[in-house]
Amino acid sequence: MSHDAGHRQAAPAEVPINQPHLVKPHPGGYLAGFVFAVILTAVPFAVAGYGWLDRRSTLLLIALFAAIQAAVHVRFFLHWSGRRTPVEATIALVFTAVVIAIMIGGGTWVMSDLHLRMMP
Repeated sequence: MSHDAGHRQAAPAEVPINQPHLVKPHPGGYLAGFVFAVILTAVPFAVAGYGWLDRRSTLLLIALFAAIQAAVHVRFFLHWSGRRTPVEATIALVFTAVVIAIMIGGGTWVMSDLHLRMMP
């Protein structure tokens, strides 16, 4: 009798039984993510390139589409899902988002302060 007779071994292509948060990626998910990413890139490029909106609205649109595209990448390419992702991965994702927000906010603050201190 084998020492692992009571345990099922997962085939290499299957998801291990003790890790239900792992899901085998599907090519359709990658294709959908790619299409969303292309659209979320092309729209801000077109708006900025053709000048369809004023400067402030264009910058807000670019920021909004960048945030949406980050979420698309996390969902479709990193396969993160709130229902089946371990809490450690969720905490790491939130921590990364906070660090990125601090870096962007701090950089914007420094650059605007430098702009105000420049001679006319």
